[in-house]
Amino acid sequence: MTSASCGDPPTAGAEPRATAEARVRAGAVSETAAEVAERTARAAGVRVTELFEIDDFVRVYRLFDEIWRSEPGNAPISVEMMRALSHTGNYVAGAYRQERLVGASVAFLAAPAGRVLHSHVTGAVTHTVTHTVADTVTGAATGRGVGFALKQHQRAWALQRGLERVTWTYDPLVRRNAHFNLTKLGARPVEYLPSFYGAMDDVINAGDESDRLLVSWPLTAPHVLAAAAGAPASTPAPADAVVGLGDDRGCPVPGRTDAPVVLVAVPADIETMRHTDPGAARAWRQAVREVLGGLMAQDAQVVGFHQGDGYVVHRPA
Repeated sequence: MTSASCGDPPTAGAEPRATAEARVRAGAVSETAAEVAERTARAAGVRVTELFEIDDFVRVYRLFDEIWRSEPGNAPISVEMMRALSHTGNYVAGAYRQERLVGASVAFLAAPAGRVLHSHVTGAVTHTVTHTVADTVTGAATGRGVGFALKQHQRAWALQRGLERVTWTYDPLVRRNAHFNLTKLGARPVEYLPSFYGAMDDVINAGDESDRLLVSWPLTAPHVLAAAAGAPASTPAPADAVVGLGDDRGCPVPGRTDAPVVLVAVPADIETMRHTDPGAARAWRQAVREVLGGLMAQDAQVVGFHQGDGYVVHRPA
């Protein structure tokens, strides 16, 4: 793939799923959020706990610095800020595998008061592989289940305090983040935010603009309960959907956006593309901003993410 090519013109017998999902939803109602959090932590082989001590915040800072590989002293959140947030009743949690910190999440109470928690940054590391998860300054991956366990712990924490939903931002170009947030968790995009964080100098984001999708996670919605219980939301593209943005050999190809359902593709691996083909990465950023951002500005709703087709977007009647 080359960046120049993106400027060229494009070339020419089992149980029914609906029944299974209904059965999982019925079971999910009887399982508390705390039980879900405990189960998912066990499945990931971690212990997730709230953090309160300076030493713990130092470990989180070092973990985030390892993941984001920012300029020295410029990790996504400082030790002092974590201390202040924790002390004032906000959310700082860590995931431990044995005695090693392998993931962490920081969130704060948001408007409207008493209803919303905003997840600012979440990250996980597994062996020598690092992942940014479900949120935040950059995005979402599972970290072999650690990210999912952190989000379920966060969900239980919020519900115990009477909150209704959690919000966060993520890079709409990162395919695995979109799949994790929309499919595995059941969050839904509510706003497209161009260049939301301004210039970012970490290894993951450097050289690109910081467009983000703001998502909302309704903590007791049926599809969220089902996802927590092991039945992720599935959003197949209907037969009459049109391609608003396609992918031709790694390059974005604008299409039609005048149908009730529009599909918006994203590249297979934008993070690698930023280093190997920055011209193509810039082309994708602009194309997704224009097509997906344009649709959402017209009150279209992103109803899910399909790995083969991208974002599934419903336009208003």
